[in-house]
Amino acid sequence: MTVLPVKPRSRTLPDLLDEIAAREPDREFLVAAAERLSYGETRTRAREVAKGLHAFGVRRGDKVALLMPNRPEWLLVDFAATLLGATLVPISTWSRARELAYTLDHSDASTLITVERFGNQDYTSMLAELGGPGSPRLPNLRRVVVLERRAAPGVSVTLDDLVRLGSGIGDAEIDAAQRAVGPDDVAYILYTSGTTSTPKGVQLAHGGLVENMWNIGERQHLTRADRMWMGISLFWSFGGANALLAVMTHGGAIVLQESFDAAGALALIERERCTVYYGTPNIALALTEHPDRLRRDLSSLRTGAAIGPPPAMQMVMDLGAGEICNVYGLTETYGNCAVTDAHDSAEQRLTTVGLPLPGMEIRIVDRQTRRPLPPGEVGEILVRGHLTPGYYKDATVNAAAFDADGFLVTGDLGLVADDGRLRFRGRIKEMVKSGGINVAPLEVEEVLLGHPAVEQAYAVGLPDPRREEILAAVIVLREGHDAEPEALRAFCKAALAAYKVPQEFCLMRRDELPVTDTGKVQKVRLAAMLAAKRAG
Repeated sequence: MTVLPVKPRSRTLPDLLDEIAAREPDREFLVAAAERLSYGETRTRAREVAKGLHAFGVRRGDKVALLMPNRPEWLLVDFAATLLGATLVPISTWSRARELAYTLDHSDASTLITVERFGNQDYTSMLAELGGPGSPRLPNLRRVVVLERRAAPGVSVTLDDLVRLGSGIGDAEIDAAQRAVGPDDVAYILYTSGTTSTPKGVQLAHGGLVENMWNIGERQHLTRADRMWMGISLFWSFGGANALLAVMTHGGAIVLQESFDAAGALALIERERCTVYYGTPNIALALTEHPDRLRRDLSSLRTGAAIGPPPAMQMVMDLGAGEICNVYGLTETYGNCAVTDAHDSAEQRLTTVGLPLPGMEIRIVDRQTRRPLPPGEVGEILVRGHLTPGYYKDATVNAAAFDADGFLVTGDLGLVADDGRLRFRGRIKEMVKSGGINVAPLEVEEVLLGHPAVEQAYAVGLPDPRREEILAAVIVLREGHDAEPEALRAFCKAALAAYKVPQEFCLMRRDELPVTDTGKVQKVRLAAMLAAKRAG
């Protein structure tokens, strides 16, 4: 018999951990390569780290930066820092020295907790290059903790040292700090991956994180028996906010993969009988194409959240997650503001991003007049409800991000049909205006993805002296398939109005595409590459 989840009473992250640990202390929560932790053990370990941070000088309102891959310590630091009323600042493990310096400085982080190195990234060398804590490039940074026992020169303590340092701190001190934390306090500052400007620090409060992620989990029909494969990065909002807390609010388990690789993921999902999948189209493609796929049993997969066009969603369903949920949202909307229901029809989950979540309101407006549009008309998506309290230290961006009615101006295009479901239609800044007519690249891409030889398709605008812009399509072909540009053009002509048919087609390899550290193709850079090629 399935035990229905109980909606948490807690409205802060440390209280949430306490509540579940008190109810089921022995229930497995974290699974990693070298250890397994129950909810009760996680709480005990997090409080030890919290005592160490307190002894180290971390107090309410401080910013604690966290730079490490998907390891249990990531979550222990998360709960420890937020227990003290500090704000966690996750940093991308892909960061180079310049990016690391920007995030640490802009966030006012006084403490950094990191690993020495990960992959080909040497973080202690980067810190030395930047001058270390208190240097002109890191003026706010006062304390650095390194995870491993091999502390580098200039690093204050290791994490083990930190725990020992906190052994003299009593429970009463950190209990008092935890009681002072409220739902409106900022738990996270998540930096968006900027492509044309510096990243923005999106603030997320405790109450919204708990409430909205519970609602996201309800759309997935999660229970305490669910086990989520965490192959996406915890520093990304899709992982450390959305996936983690959707599962945790329902009492489920998190199965950590330190960093994504397809072979390891397939083996991990099979061994741990994971039921919940979170991923992007490139992850689904990597899992599908890996030679181990045919010999791995992924029948345990059931639901989760994924993003992408219908072929990408179908790929996840074919992997085994037959009740996968299509989602729409931004970091600013606490992960998602619209999610399909796991029990919706496959067609609804392939072609829509579902109904607004409880507490969320979605409005479609005309881009010029800002007036609400009737059902079925494409316009700009506005969202009101569980929203960021604002971007950190960026009054100018805040003023432009919200309208007079308190709606977040997303910069995205979509429509709400008579059934109340949202259909995403792309980014406004990606719209192409050719000969005075607007073309939505997403529509063109969806048509091209219907061609049997096409694996990936991206439509972008290129400058043109006569037509303002022309539409170009970048195509990645499936392995073993071939298609000439003229054949692709004819395929488009059969399904699209003439002005929507790309004037140019460019075939590229998968590894030639410019991508962000979360695997998203950067269309701005892609367009620049094509424009440079035309000019050269």
